[in-house]
Amino acid sequence: MISRDLFGLIKNQLFKGKAIIIMGPRQAGKTTLVNTIKDSLTESVLWLNGDESNVREALSNTGLSQLRSIIGNNKIVVIDEAQRVENIGITIKLIVDNLPEVQVIATGSSSFELANSINEPLTGRKYEHLLLTLSHQELQNHFGYLEEKGMLRHHLIYGTYPEVVTHPGEEEQILKSLSGSYLFKDIFTWENIKKPDRLEQMVKALAFQTGNQVSYHELGQMTGLDNETVEKYILLLERAFVIFRLNSFSRNLRNELKRSRKIYFYDNGIRNALINNFNQVEFRNDIGQLWENYLISERMKRNLYRMHYCNMYFWRNHNQQEIDYLEEYGGRIHAYEFKWNANRKVNIPYSFAEAYPEHEWMVIHPENYSDFLS
Repeated sequence: MISRDLFGLIKNQLFKGKAIIIMGPRQAGKTTLVNTIKDSLTESVLWLNGDESNVREALSNTGLSQLRSIIGNNKIVVIDEAQRVENIGITIKLIVDNLPEVQVIATGSSSFELANSINEPLTGRKYEHLLLTLSHQELQNHFGYLEEKGMLRHHLIYGTYPEVVTHPGEEEQILKSLSGSYLFKDIFTWENIKKPDRLEQMVKALAFQTGNQVSYHELGQMTGLDNETVEKYILLLERAFVIFRLNSFSRNLRNELKRSRKIYFYDNGIRNALINNFNQVEFRNDIGQLWENYLISERMKRNLYRMHYCNMYFWRNHNQQEIDYLEEYGGRIHAYEFKWNANRKVNIPYSFAEAYPEHEWMVIHPENYSDFLS
């Protein structure tokens, strides 16, 4: 069992008068995490699965007296796949407000339905967490520094889904299964997607453009979709935790790109499965894209699990000068360039350094990446 960083944080939040909401991609380990928490407690637990129709019926549009009957003497109520339950936020609110001795833990594999139905009813009544695939730090804690460093090339190709990590030799089969329609189950369930083949075609186009600036117009031309539909599909893919956006940073310079964006995948393995390319690192012409996607997604996990709040950007100007990744926190800008070749010398763009003198600059490569992610 690989220990998750959120385990201790969530345990410390139990019985503080708030619901605990855990969202994240399918198969990222949410149910396993909650089971681990459950097994470490002495309190009685009621486990309800939102995939079951009788559970959805019992929890949808229900009243307090019925909830008391369902919960009984249990002190913890787990609602797995809570996004499947209509008006689940109101139901959880009833429990939090009227049964203070009961702790609610709800999990969801997509944010668009769960968040939309929970945020307003549970304002001030919830702790919310995003659980992604296994992080560099979690794997290093489990396997040790040297073994985890030796797995870097493997992670660049196959990612870090728990099942991928724990089933060596079956990586491609697992990822192909995950990247099929299962990956988009929530989107197809909750949204009326009239052309699902176009959605999958667009995701593949995004996979080829990982780390590049994305034009909705170009994506539309490639897939036969209009700009509005492209933007809608990208938003849905974000809310299903398949991709995330990085916006451009602009403050001082007239020639900085102000409305540009890049799109990354939460997991390298899913990205490679979508383009059906599991060739090893030495045979790749996209190693720069793989390295950049891996570092940014892993840095996101690091920041999330350590509650390190910062703004995330990339930077580019009209002269084609670019910085891969920026973080803004503590009143300072921290600039990072990602290079797979540790011996390649890189200097910060002069125009950026001049415009933002209060900055920190670092090149991240395979010899120092562990510090960046730990």
